[in-house]
Amino acid sequence: MAQPPDQPTRPRAAPGGGGSDGTAIKAGVVLVAFVVTTVLVLGVIHPTTATPGAAGTATGPSVSTTTKPPVATTTTTTAPPHVPVLAANASGVPGAAGSVTTQLQTSGWDMLPPVNASARVTVSNVYYVAGQKAAAQAAAKAMLLPASSVVPYTTSAPVSSIGTAEVLIVVGPDLANRTSTTTSSTVN
Repeated sequence: MAQPPDQPTRPRAAPGGGGSDGTAIKAGVVLVAFVVTTVLVLGVIHPTTATPGAAGTATGPSVSTTTKPPVATTTTTTAPPHVPVLAANASGVPGAAGSVTTQLQTSGWDMLPPVNASARVTVSNVYYVAGQKAAAQAAAKAMLLPASSVVPYTTSAPVSSIGTAEVLIVVGPDLANRTSTTTSSTVN
């Protein structure tokens, strides 16, 4: 079939799609320029935040960055319960209950004046009245006594009276030998 005479013939495009006017090359340059511009603009709008401890490891702009305040690594101590605590010396070491009283009072415990126990014991115990087991456990922990030393108060405890105390620390030789005897008195 013959080509109609009123239509001009066009030269065929070179293989690879590149025309003689370089439109494919221009489109590629425009595309690269667009990508570079977009990356730069996003870098200004959403700057990269480096991870603490990993300086220089940022890999590029971030679409959304959330920063959290640093977490404190300090050790916090729980305030002692506000219950009346009585220390009774059952160790035979003069001043032992006074030393325990001073040590706990300095730490914020509500201490009653120390007393002497009615009998000696071989190990320390921390007694508690109904509802005060947690306070007795905290007192035992503060005095570095084992959890097994915490027991419910009964009248068989080696004191004549606990008065208004809700926790009773009966100081045996194990605890008396660990505490300083800076307080000397005839009672304790």
